[in-house]
Amino acid sequence: MTQERVDLPPENKEAPSDANPKSAGIGGGRLGIALFIAILAVSTASIFIRFAQTEAPSLVIAALRLTFASLALAPVALTRHRAELRALSRNEILLGLLSGLFLAIHFATWISSLEYTSVASSVVFVSTGPLWVALLSPIFLREPLTRPILIGMSLALIGGFIIGLADACTWNNGLVCPSLSQIMHGRMLFGNFLALAGAWMVAGYLIIGRKLRLKMSLMPYIFLVYSMAAVCLLIVVLIAHENLFGYSWLTYVWIILLALIPQLIGHSTYNWALAYLPAAFVAVMTLGEPIGSSILAYFILKEAPGMTVIAGGGLILVGIYFATRGNGKNLNTKGTREKSKT
Repeated sequence: MTQERVDLPPENKEAPSDANPKSAGIGGGRLGIALFIAILAVSTASIFIRFAQTEAPSLVIAALRLTFASLALAPVALTRHRAELRALSRNEILLGLLSGLFLAIHFATWISSLEYTSVASSVVFVSTGPLWVALLSPIFLREPLTRPILIGMSLALIGGFIIGLADACTWNNGLVCPSLSQIMHGRMLFGNFLALAGAWMVAGYLIIGRKLRLKMSLMPYIFLVYSMAAVCLLIVVLIAHENLFGYSWLTYVWIILLALIPQLIGHSTYNWALAYLPAAFVAVMTLGEPIGSSILAYFILKEAPGMTVIAGGGLILVGIYFATRGNGKNLNTKGTREKSKT
């Protein structure tokens, strides 16, 4: 019999009902639609950030983004899910806080990398996140990598690198790109390291999310993680002597939209999907963001993507297609198997 209730005492705690696809009535089609919506939602982040950056520093934008998202979740999390929050074990709370710390460091390092290196190099290094998830999942989650995921991840990573290098390379009687010595030199080296650290942090964020979402419902998990990330980023803002106030009302509107759409809809949908799908699979899906961002930039900012960006986006789409193959047969049994072990 499927146990639907989640507000159980710690000694009898079972996997939440939303971690069981059968009990939740979720199939591959609904998951695909949800992930498509997530990609669209997170793709708006670059647009909102671009508008907000006309006045506010990037770290302030990131801190307020997580703060507004946490405040929006608080009324529901602290009322309807209070019993489940109280029933969390110390280990679950610590892992949730660690996931929030990883998310905060991801935003801080990736945003800061743009001050030291090119956007192209930053995108290339931060896009390696799925690779680190794939390497770590068999160790920390005991999830073997399937051939479709490996093929899809490889193609999507190549596509991400192509998009990242599109701004750095020019055509002058042939393709001219920065040399390795330029990429690994001085301030650029430090910026590239920050972007790589951002990739490591997002890998930790997804792996912990996969582990906890088999035990925790979505709302308590994202409230715990987003709140921790908000606190960490607010501390960083204070240390950097940045000001959270004094900007125009329109800037705060862009940041609120950033919290509502890319964070609460986009990131939360990825976290929701982690209850059903391997972390490596969800990580590959996140590489769809550059495609969505390019499409939105074309219509909103009138920035037409070049052929290189289109080619890279095509590889990402092919990679996502390959990654989705072979996962449907395990979709409706994973939650049941994990629940039977509790």
